[in-house]
Amino acid sequence: MQTNRLYYIFSYILVLTLLVSSSSIYAQKSDKFVVVLDAGHGGHDPGNLGNGYKEKNIALNIVLAVGKELEKNPDIKVIYTRKTDVFLELRERAAIANNADADLFVSVHCNSFSNQAHGTETFVLGLHASERNFEVAKKENEVIYLEENYDVHYEGFDPKAPESLIGLTLLQESYLDQSIQLAQFVETNFVNSLKRKSRGVKQAGFWVLHNTYMPSILIETGFLTYKSEGAYLNSNKGQKDMATAIKDAILKYKKTLDQNVGEFVFTPQEEYPSVTDDKEQIIKNVVFKVQIAASSKKLEPKPYNFKGLSDISREKVGGLYKYFYGYTSDYTKAKQLQAKAKSKGYNTCFLVAFKDGKKIALDQALKTSAN
Repeated sequence: MQTNRLYYIFSYILVLTLLVSSSSIYAQKSDKFVVVLDAGHGGHDPGNLGNGYKEKNIALNIVLAVGKELEKNPDIKVIYTRKTDVFLELRERAAIANNADADLFVSVHCNSFSNQAHGTETFVLGLHASERNFEVAKKENEVIYLEENYDVHYEGFDPKAPESLIGLTLLQESYLDQSIQLAQFVETNFVNSLKRKSRGVKQAGFWVLHNTYMPSILIETGFLTYKSEGAYLNSNKGQKDMATAIKDAILKYKKTLDQNVGEFVFTPQEEYPSVTDDKEQIIKNVVFKVQIAASSKKLEPKPYNFKGLSDISREKVGGLYKYFYGYTSDYTKAKQLQAKAKSKGYNTCFLVAFKDGKKIALDQALKTSAN
């Protein structure tokens, strides 16, 4: 069984890689900014039924309201995975976005839990950082069991098995920064504009996010199982509020892309070791840089483009240019460089680590110093 799952993972990655490559050649790209809006569940799949509310109806109402507002922009094309109460397979949702060669994929859902958990959370693709994130992803992925011939269409994929999610991040990696930025815009609007409780931007292995080859997010607008939150989401006001916050986030994201440089940020859940300012912490074979921005536009790494900062490097990942400040094996100095970048206005900058020219997780780099 273990061998079959691993075979599925790697063969599936190969197939999708070929599909992505071919689609980039044959897709007819719209002149407009294409947003695919996905209302979770539908038809004989009601989603969760916390406090008697139906997730499928709430998600659809929010999506239709988001789309109605976005369609007022002449340079935006909105595509819906569903506009009525119909059932769609996960693979159909991803195919709609891929066939449209969309610029964004936004999936809307409502959460549930057995305790008094409440608040919004927006997910981007990644291996589950916690058991809770895995449970959310597993719950959404299990919709495949409602599909005919799911064992054929998703052969070898088991939503309940963590090892089935191992390969899910690989194809989406080049879009991760953009997905994170949009997700953070969404959560910031929920907090600042609506005064909702935010549980943050998180990473988890959602099948539908894995199979879309553009920046993609999945929004959990709140917990229907939490009485007051469920009532709010089931109300016309609540649905309009959430739709406005999501619409504004999408417009802000697009505006950021249209400008020279868009900043991207993701605050990790784990805390990294602190160090004193006067003590060197040299980590052999590891280089730290400060990622200050990322953009679809190619800029010269000159101080005048980056608020006077010098020692700027540029790297292209997929269709995105990433910009870094500094270059050091001293973690203490790297933190000082980060502080300087923030003083220049790059408030969302963050440290990244490279080993032998390849990016590695920051916590992995710091563990190296202890070995």
